[in-house]
Amino acid sequence: MSFRILSDPIDPATLRAALVRTHAGACVVFEGWVRDLNEGRPVVSLEYEAFTPLAEREGDRVIAEARGKFSILDAACVHRTGILSLGDLAVWVGVTAAHRGDAFEACRYIIDQAKKRIPVWKRERYADGSSAWIEQKQVGFPGGPS
Repeated sequence: MSFRILSDPIDPATLRAALVRTHAGACVVFEGWVRDLNEGRPVVSLEYEAFTPLAEREGDRVIAEARGKFSILDAACVHRTGILSLGDLAVWVGVTAAHRGDAFEACRYIIDQAKKRIPVWKRERYADGSSAWIEQKQVGFPGGPS
């Protein structure tokens, strides 16, 4: 599988089903949800923006690196764009492997690298009516939309 940017809601069951392999002994999944508080500020929604061709190309590199570093069978990562409500699924990572250790390590690697390297920008909207672009710790992609 691969990395994808979606504007529609993420369907974890469909993504997980696409990873099923008879020789897999483990499937590790990470789901990142929109939460109601960040650094003490009440959050009411998030907005994500991305330059899809660049984000998907870098995301595919991250997944390819995970395949090279860990003994995994398959992996996928999906990130939403647009305005997301509290509790919405913003990012999903799934990894299958013969053994759980490789699946856990590869899943952690993918989400950590995605957060650092993939050009997806996040705006938090707060309960007081204000909003702010949140700086992502990205390598090679400073800042975000203004």
